[in-house]
Amino acid sequence: MEPILHEFGSLLLRWAHIIAGMAWVGASFYFMHLDAALRPAADIPADKGGEAWEVHGGGFYQVKKYLVAPSHLPEHLMWHKWESYTTWITGMLLLVWTYYYQATLFLIDPGVMALTPLTAFLIGVGGIAFGWVFYDLVCRSPLGKSAVATGGVVFVFVVAMAYFFQHVFSPRGAFIHTGAVMATIMTANVFLVIQPNQRKVVAALKAGLPPDPKYGKAGKLRSSHNNYFTLPVVFLMMSNHYPLTYSTPYAYVIVALALIGGALIRVFFNQRHGGNGNWWWCWGVAAACLVAAVAICATTSPAARAALGLPSLVTTAEAAPTTEVNVPAPVQDIVMGRCAMCHMAEPVYEGIAIAPRGILLDTPEAIARNKPLILMQAVLTHAMPPNNVTEISPEDRAVLKAWATAP
Repeated sequence: MEPILHEFGSLLLRWAHIIAGMAWVGASFYFMHLDAALRPAADIPADKGGEAWEVHGGGFYQVKKYLVAPSHLPEHLMWHKWESYTTWITGMLLLVWTYYYQATLFLIDPGVMALTPLTAFLIGVGGIAFGWVFYDLVCRSPLGKSAVATGGVVFVFVVAMAYFFQHVFSPRGAFIHTGAVMATIMTANVFLVIQPNQRKVVAALKAGLPPDPKYGKAGKLRSSHNNYFTLPVVFLMMSNHYPLTYSTPYAYVIVALALIGGALIRVFFNQRHGGNGNWWWCWGVAAACLVAAVAICATTSPAARAALGLPSLVTTAEAAPTTEVNVPAPVQDIVMGRCAMCHMAEPVYEGIAIAPRGILLDTPEAIARNKPLILMQAVLTHAMPPNNVTEISPEDRAVLKAWATAP
């Protein structure tokens, strides 16, 4: 019963996380667009705000932004914050549910570093917290006065964190934790900087006092960082399901390329909405980053190197220390004959370039390690093999069930 409950829990958490993320990203993109689209308004002093006229849903909208106290400030201000908080909360719950609860399956790779689940948890949470502390110190330092300098330091830092995680966790775990560092920075910006500063501005406006411009500037800087982080974070979260992206020894370079390409796409739209023309070169550089990422992933995957006649890279299975396992011969025969042609370092099934989800089932140790996945995918759901292409029989599934559910 536990595997079924865990699977449904994962589904519900992922569903909630995606819904919250859609709301947050949508709101973030809209307000960045709105800020860029503001034009001078007759009833707002120059450089103190502006307005935008928009059409949607069969009606017209007049949106105004005030940087000084308007004639009337209602009590029912709408605060856009829970989209961010809910995204982070559901994301962290999903991280715990998938990677910490099943650390030996998804997070710990003995071929990278032999860790206990507790140690892996502490490194993961500690790395995420450290990411925010470092970023916040940079923004509050003299470097924070320069958007370019801050962006450069943060870029190098995120890539360095990706490199660190890659040498501690499984490839999949490294990618997801890099994304978690960036996502935590984004939500902490909202919770610890943007919202508190906004409340100070509102309090000053209600008191009839001029708000300190430093609060608005700090909030705008953090909001801009969030905007440029968004697409790279979405890429990292999605790529969690595409092992070709994180199985390369140069996964940290893929992170760097995603940061550059994703940020430049946002630059294009921010400039376009601001009436500064179409910076098409941004798409050209982003496309070049994509091509470079594809080239790196393709030429460093075991299957591609074999096809090119290049020497094989050291795989997780080859690097992992061998341990004595008790996998009955009938189980090994079934998995090797029905599953391993795809789930091996160099898949031999036509059209498969890399093991799905990065899961290897080509050794007794790998089979034992992935027992929970075999139970769920091949026994409880019959999701694997896809469409039963290798014709695994009901009797074979019964053998796997007896082994996977044995105490």
